Amino acid sequence: MPIEAYVIVSANGMLADKTGIMPDALKFPADQSFFESALDSADLIIHGRHSHEDQKRSAERRRVVLTSRVPTLAKDGTHPLSTLWNPAGATFEEACAAAGVGTTGRIAVIGGPAVYEIFLDRYDAFWLSQAHQVNIEDGHGVFPGVPASTPQQILTSHGLRAAEHRVLDAAADVDLTAWRRA
Repeated sequence: MPIEAYVIVSANGMLADKTGIMPDALKFPADQSFFESALDSADLIIHGRHSHEDQKRSAERRRVVLTSRVPTLAKDGTHPLSTLWNPAGATFEEACAAAGVGTTGRIAVIGGPAVYEIFLDRYDAFWLSQAHQVNIEDGHGVFPGVPASTPQQILTSHGLRAAEHRVLDAAADVDLTAWRRA
């Protein structure tokens, strides 16, 4: 099953402010369009308790939510297409099966930092958008270890290499790079 991640970060590698909220300064129509299109084609979305794409089709998407609030796996009583998963009590493959996705499904990981980190050695692609004119002080880095290391350095250290690159918003200096397994 292909595993791909999607995130937009600030120039200093932050995906959220100090309160854990993605600021409006990181929201760009071209990136949002790319992100929503990618999620529309995913069979399963993986994220933490505090991450959610909050789009009009969010409730229609099958997902696995990482949490320590359950011992292994459980259905989410408030979201019928969601499965709660504690990685300490069940494997990723068990979580996918509980969510009704087989071994050929396409997986989209959408954060937060601890979730992105869990899959660093399993990604087939990591789609990293970056807003080069936005700095978020005292924020949450896309991975533990940011900003001491850049997201690019962390991806490289886990066997991913920058592949295709595109400009999403030239005026705002926002670009997208697909990091792929070497």
